[in-house]
Amino acid sequence: MLRSGILSALFLIQLSSFYSVLAQETVTGYVFEDRNNNAIKERNEKGIKGVAVTNGKEVSLSDEDGSYSLPANDDMIVSVIKPAGYAVPVDPNNQPQFFYIHKPNGSPDTGEKRILPTGKLPKSVDFPLIAQEEDPNFSVLLFGDPQADDLTNAGYFEKAIISELIGGKGAAFGISLGDLGARNLFDNYIQSLGKIGIPWYNLLGNHDTNSYKEDKLSDETYEASFGPTNYALNYANAHFIILDDVITPNPSGQGSYIGGFRNDILEFVKNDLKHVSKDKLIVLAFHIPIYEFEKGPDQFREGDRQKLFNLLKGYQYTLSLSGHTHSQNHHFFTTEEGWPNAGIHHHYNPGATSGGIYIGPKDSYGTPSGIMRDGTPKGYAFLNITDNTYSYEYVPSGENDWKMSIHMPKIVPQAKKYRGEITVNFFQGTPRDSVKYRVDEGEWTALKLVPEYDKFLLDILHEWDHAEELPWGIRPSTALISSHIWSGRIPSDLPLGEHTVEVLAKDWLGRTYAAKKSFKIVPDNQ
Repeated sequence: MLRSGILSALFLIQLSSFYSVLAQETVTGYVFEDRNNNAIKERNEKGIKGVAVTNGKEVSLSDEDGSYSLPANDDMIVSVIKPAGYAVPVDPNNQPQFFYIHKPNGSPDTGEKRILPTGKLPKSVDFPLIAQEEDPNFSVLLFGDPQADDLTNAGYFEKAIISELIGGKGAAFGISLGDLGARNLFDNYIQSLGKIGIPWYNLLGNHDTNSYKEDKLSDETYEASFGPTNYALNYANAHFIILDDVITPNPSGQGSYIGGFRNDILEFVKNDLKHVSKDKLIVLAFHIPIYEFEKGPDQFREGDRQKLFNLLKGYQYTLSLSGHTHSQNHHFFTTEEGWPNAGIHHHYNPGATSGGIYIGPKDSYGTPSGIMRDGTPKGYAFLNITDNTYSYEYVPSGENDWKMSIHMPKIVPQAKKYRGEITVNFFQGTPRDSVKYRVDEGEWTALKLVPEYDKFLLDILHEWDHAEELPWGIRPSTALISSHIWSGRIPSDLPLGEHTVEVLAKDWLGRTYAAKKSFKIVPDNQ
């Protein structure tokens, strides 16, 4: 009997050990409606069926009682994919709390903020959700590259961007498209965002990565501040997929990073989309553009773009967003470029809230104008969604209705032939748009889309380079060929005196934008 009892005890110990190991190989929990908003599952709070939960790679749907189960590992962040009609809790700075970090050994010590050892998995990793109404017509605020990389720039960011967005301007939530700021100032950046007053999501940029020899461990400081680098959420009839597309170090050895997607990230997208219906608008957001907008070494691995496109086969309503360039750009991918669906895929690169990283002459706030290399002033964008369609609106800081700059001579000689030009930089313009002008309500004349430098930026650079005393601030970066400048010959055979030029831009979505400028015809001195 004694021997039998000992054997039974040993068996129970082994069985307990087996289930302990099994528990660490699986993460389980509940998705539930948090009716009293205390983030604790009470007995009277029911689970929610059919909500997606991910460990960063696999994706599982919650059962009838709200329970879910996923494979676990020692370096994972488990997150709930917010369903439409529900909100996730936010912290005091409006950072969404939709994830649980599991790193029993913590992050590698790089001398920067990191995740400390988290210990064993809890018996239940639960996700509270709060029921909310979601209008299918809603807006999302987009920040490209806030890049508050020192306290001075952090002050500029708060004064020229945050201050005019208090209350959110009607947006449901916001997304920053990477390069958030100095990693040791992430807390300052988060506090600034919190003042806007709406939930704010973030993604990883190349300046947000730790210098580490393995790409998968380059995001530890980011994760300690913001959570997962790959996640998703739903709002009304739109599905947002947020991805890390910064590979560092660059496997080729050329440069410190390159754009692309690891296989585990693509696996996450694949598993996520299994639970997303084809009638949804799919909005993808990452830092490095999937199109090479600038000449020079490749910024993105073309093969990885195709792998992503292949996963989107059958999804007709899509849009992708990026930052990184500090200029404003659009590209429309066609089937000839590997897009697997009918029509086009639009990739929008909406400039930067830091502009050219807080450089240039003073603006109306007394901060650097931040004019970008393509002539776009610093600002932010609204992504306006209607059911499963969208539009966008770029807003320059301090000048909410400024959509284009018109560069032309102030005085024009009265002559049959004159080489003066009118050039229009339609900041959010695309190759599919058209721009025309007329003088004194006369006949409309089409302007031609030309690859050209922004002349206002050239003026600033000329003034800086020929100044006898050092101008205020930091010299703007060298101009970049802009993708949204239209040009034409200014008429000179007009009566002497003041004249008004009216410019009308019509975009590919059928919207029109107007601006005016005056000039003077004077006698020719020839």
